[in-house]
Order: sequence, then C-alpha cells, then structure tokens
Amino acid sequence: MAHATKNISFGITASTTYENPYALARRFATLDHITDGRVGFNIVTSYLHSAAMSFGLEKAVEHDERYAIADEFLEVFYKLLEGSWQADAVVADKATRIWTDASKVRKIDHVGKYFRCAGPSIVDPSPQRTPFLLQAGASKAGKLFAAKHSEAMFLPGLVPRKTLQVVQDTRAILRDLGRPVDSIKFIAGIFIIVDETDEKAQAKFDDMLQYADLEGTAALFGGWSGTDLSTFSDDEDFKFAAAPAIQSMINSWTETVPGTKDTKWTKKLKWVDEAQIDGFNISYATTPGTFEDIVKYLWPELRRRGVLQEKYAGTSMRENYLADGGGPKVRSWHPASRYTWQA
Repeated sequence: MAHATKNISFGITASTTYENPYALARRFATLDHITDGRVGFNIVTSYLHSAAMSFGLEKAVEHDERYAIADEFLEVFYKLLEGSWQADAVVADKATRIWTDASKVRKIDHVGKYFRCAGPSIVDPSPQRTPFLLQAGASKAGKLFAAKHSEAMFLPGLVPRKTLQVVQDTRAILRDLGRPVDSIKFIAGIFIIVDETDEKAQAKFDDMLQYADLEGTAALFGGWSGTDLSTFSDDEDFKFAAAPAIQSMINSWTETVPGTKDTKWTKKLKWVDEAQIDGFNISYATTPGTFEDIVKYLWPELRRRGVLQEKYAGTSMRENYLADGGGPKVRSWHPASRYTWQA
C-alpha cells in the first residue's frame, strides 16, 4: 500500500501492555522509512481478560496500571527513537566503507519499574523519528494519557454532547500541561449508510440488519467482555457495577446514520459544530459497499462544499494531520522532544 500510494497514512495498532518497546521501536522505525514518514502508532493498553490469558497472565492488568505501563513504555520508545542517534549519525560513505559515525550513537540504559532497556535503537533515524501518535480513551486515566502523549484522539459516543465533554476535559488537561489546546486532533467514529434518497438509505440499512444474528452478537460480546449474555433474558436492563472494561467498550460504540448526501452533510456539520471535532473515523458494514457508496454519493457533495481534503500539507503523517508547517518531527511541546539528542 505504501508503494502504491503517495498520501495515504497508516495507523498501526499495538499494545503497550503486551509489546516490548525495543522491538516495537525497531518495527516502527523500519516502517517509517518504508512509508517515507506516513506511519502512525495507535496506542492501546488492552483490557480483555481473554487477551491477558493468551499472553500468559492469570487476569487482565488493572485499568490505571495499564496506563502507568504505557507511560513508561513510551518513555523507552522516545529514548530509543529520539535519543539514541544524532540526526547526522549516518555517514553512508562507500569509499571508507563507513555507514555510521559511532560517536553519534549511544545507549539509553533505561531502568524503570516495568522495563529495562540498554539500547541503542538499531535503526537509523527515520523521517518522523517518532511515529505520529494516536489513542482512544475516555476514562480519567485515558484522557490524562492522551493529553500527555497523543497527537490525535479517537472519540467515543453516540451523541455529540457526550463527545464534547471528552473534548473539553482533554483540552483542560492540555492547558494544565502547557500544551496548545489545538495540539490534539479529535476524531469521532461514525457509521454512514448513504444513497440517493433517505428511503433508499433506510432500506439499505434495514437490509443489513436482517443479516445480524442476536446469538452471534451475544457470543462476540462474550468473547470481548468475558460476560455470557445467554444467562439473561432478552428484555433485561443492565447497569455498570464493577469492572470498567465493559463500560469502556460500550462507550466506544458510535452513531449510525442512514440517509442522502444532504442528510450526511447536516449530520457531519452537527458533529463538527456541537462536539468540536476535527474529523471522522468512518466504519464500514460491507466490503465492497460502504466505502464505494461514500465515494459515489457523499464525496462529490463534500467537494462541492469545499470541505473535502484533496491537498496535503506535507509528505508525512504528522505534517498532514497537524497542518501547522512544523515538519515531520515531534513538536517542541511534545514529551518526546525532550529526549531528542541534539548535535
């Protein structure tokens, strides 16, 4: 995909609870080279009990501790990618057969509560060095983590006012940390079903629903949450009582909007205005189908209204998301910048 495209960026999900920061830094640096700076790290902390057991644990790591692990994980990540090589360390001198000036590469010798890493990174500095950082999390710990590390944040919510609260809370934390309030791009999830008329779009949605299976959905939910819904009656009401993981999962569900291009435009405007978001993460139901319909019906309308992005600020993911003229590297307000090894 990177070879076949010029502007598409690639956000890759990895878990800070189960990955190793040294190995992951190596992979992301390699991918950043391959994509010419079009790679992002979608940070997750992994809440599923089933995942914990598959990785050899008896139970999932407690919610707030996962974010503590993630915080130290990124410290190691930054030290490797920003602090173990100077920008001009690569000599690449064929005549002298010298690839790297060894005096400009150093260990990081990190020793922390969760990780030990001597370093250095074995991959030379890539176009972005640190990949563009994305994250989703609406809990208190999640918002604190996002305000410290994230450059883009995926937002949950079925109604704009709920999502707005997450945006406002996160911006307040940004101010407290001394980061610009516009230094995170907020992205809301949405599922769009579009056709020539509202009636056709609704019929398309109704047709999709006939393929949904309640038992299959309950089984999928059970796999995600560890909760067997078959023990409850179909009309029983629930309330959140203990583990925050299930609430976090349900809160991540997004709005479904069937309708015409005009209905979609009105709905998107409502979200932008009321929730103060910067963009959308569009879900799909059928492949092919969902995205083809969006390109056919919605894109021309967005282009006509002058809101469809067709020009790009730069060549890297960071440049195109932040669009602030600051280049591909992390900004001075980002915690990764304090680890950059200056010549």
